[in-house]
Amino acid sequence: MSKLFTPIQLGPVEIQNRFIHSATFEGMALPTGEVTDEIVKRYRNLAKGEVGLVITGIMYIQSNGRVFVQQIGIHNDDMIPGLTKLVQAVHNEGGKIVFQLVHGGRQTTKSVAGTVPFGPSSFDRDPLNLVKPRQMGDKDIQAVIQAFGQAAKRAVAAGVDGVQIHAAHGYLINQFLSPFFNRRSDQWGGTDENRFRFLNAVFQEIKSSIPDDRMILIKLNTNDYTPKQGITPPLAAKYAKWLVELGIDGVEVSCGSTHYSFMNMCRGDVPTSDLVEGLPWWKKPAGWLMMKMLEGKYDLEEGYNIDAARTIKPELGSVPLSVVGGFRRLEHMSEVVEKGFADLISMSRPFIREPFIVKRFREGKAKAVSCVSCNKCLAAAANNLSVRCYNKG
Repeated sequence: MSKLFTPIQLGPVEIQNRFIHSATFEGMALPTGEVTDEIVKRYRNLAKGEVGLVITGIMYIQSNGRVFVQQIGIHNDDMIPGLTKLVQAVHNEGGKIVFQLVHGGRQTTKSVAGTVPFGPSSFDRDPLNLVKPRQMGDKDIQAVIQAFGQAAKRAVAAGVDGVQIHAAHGYLINQFLSPFFNRRSDQWGGTDENRFRFLNAVFQEIKSSIPDDRMILIKLNTNDYTPKQGITPPLAAKYAKWLVELGIDGVEVSCGSTHYSFMNMCRGDVPTSDLVEGLPWWKKPAGWLMMKMLEGKYDLEEGYNIDAARTIKPELGSVPLSVVGGFRRLEHMSEVVEKGFADLISMSRPFIREPFIVKRFREGKAKAVSCVSCNKCLAAAANNLSVRCYNKG
């Protein structure tokens, strides 16, 4: 039997195999942030399908860090009953579940967040939302740090197996870590150590907010793919080493930023028409030209984050490493784990189409996923639609 189907410890928690459902925005929450039956059904099916660890889509820890209208909230206690129902659905199927905690930082809009977005630094306008954020003050920074801790407490109250800190894809923690986004010269920026200070404080706040029998994971960018240099694999390796020293239980590596390089995150086809459809009329012409320029430049490469993972792996010691990005063939996934390039395989888009694919792999009924990386599911989020496979082939 492939090593993929053997158990592994993530800190204090054992999961049944090496497959992880990487956090995927669902677009199914109520406008108030509460979990719906549709969300519960999606994650119940993943647990039934024998996914070793289910990581939810991004949950906003403060209203001013909300990114999408239909995003799950964990920002106040009113969310706990729905979150509890979600956890119980996964546990009843024998699965393990982790909540992914996020603050959008500058990657949101006033209409969604309810206030002018902020970030570690204020410069330029983001190419997608055209937002120029305000720079965070110390009170803002401390409030966000505390909000991560409060969100972790709510996760524990819901019975979750752990939390994942989202420090990738251009969201707030990624912004603090990145030399491109973080242009401060105070204690929160200017050096690698100072840029890491915010994540360090968030980790410590979460660590003090949850019991020792729950895991703390992190999703870490290995390459921001921003116009000027941000996080690179060597810098990510340095951050990973510091996270191990803090006591992280598992690291998942990814790449790209939603507003500057979203096709680096989800390589494959560029569904131009679908992506442009949801734009306001005045953005459509520019959006169409931008998408057409991207077509054909991001063909899928299986395991496109493996090289970066191999740079980071030596710094982790015994801490497990998971890698996401374009995995399609079981043989290739098995090779990555058998050769020690990573300890676990994370997938996102394949699970949208086939929530039961891990079970089918184990039973010998499939050797590859059927996802063709058309990215129509990615376009769904841009059009405020629920995540599902929109490819009828």
